[in-house]
Amino acid sequence: MHSRILVVDDERAIADLIELYLKNENFSVFKFYTGQDALGFIDTEDVDLAILDVMLPDVSGFTICQRIRERHNFPVIMLTAKGEEIDKITGLALGADDYITKPFRPLEMVARVKAQLRRFTKYNPAEPPREENEIAFSGLVLDKDAHECTLNEEPLPLTPTEFSILWVLASNRGRVISAEELFCKVWGEKYYTASSNTVMVHIRHLREKMNDSAERPKYIKTVWGVGYKIDK
Repeated sequence: MHSRILVVDDERAIADLIELYLKNENFSVFKFYTGQDALGFIDTEDVDLAILDVMLPDVSGFTICQRIRERHNFPVIMLTAKGEEIDKITGLALGADDYITKPFRPLEMVARVKAQLRRFTKYNPAEPPREENEIAFSGLVLDKDAHECTLNEEPLPLTPTEFSILWVLASNRGRVISAEELFCKVWGEKYYTASSNTVMVHIRHLREKMNDSAERPKYIKTVWGVGYKIDK
């Protein structure tokens, strides 16, 4: 998978030049001319390295760097004006990993990007995936933090165990979950033959509360001899 590089510079010619050289090295480049647009991207997408101009028309590169360091540890390279030593010091103090002074040689910029990515991969573990705390599909909404569930905008009164069963099935939509796997994940105990009846009873109660049918299910389907699943 190609590394995803964020480039933020309001000087379009420079941003376009950086994009051209990075794409020639098979990097995926996401280019923005304003800080606000870049912040929106960072909040929703994965990034492997960021190149940030210090001087932007709305949000400074320093502010973006600060926001990145609140949640991420991927490398940040700052672009600074020639001779602005204070910018370099400030950027490094805020968590930047390197700086490039304008005007710069594009090939040197590419070399620094590669060096930072190598260093990061060697000395830093991968960032943990963001945990999914809400699932919504087909009128069903599960809020893990609040431990609440609604169906067609109506509250669904579930016990903690019922909620956990529904969460496991909903977060694995399209995959069949065996009674054994479901029992181990929800109850956290060793599975025995009798445990299958326990799972079956709770599934039945769930279906009743959801007005779902075992014969023609909209949500929880029984895959005979295998387990249960919710289709994608």
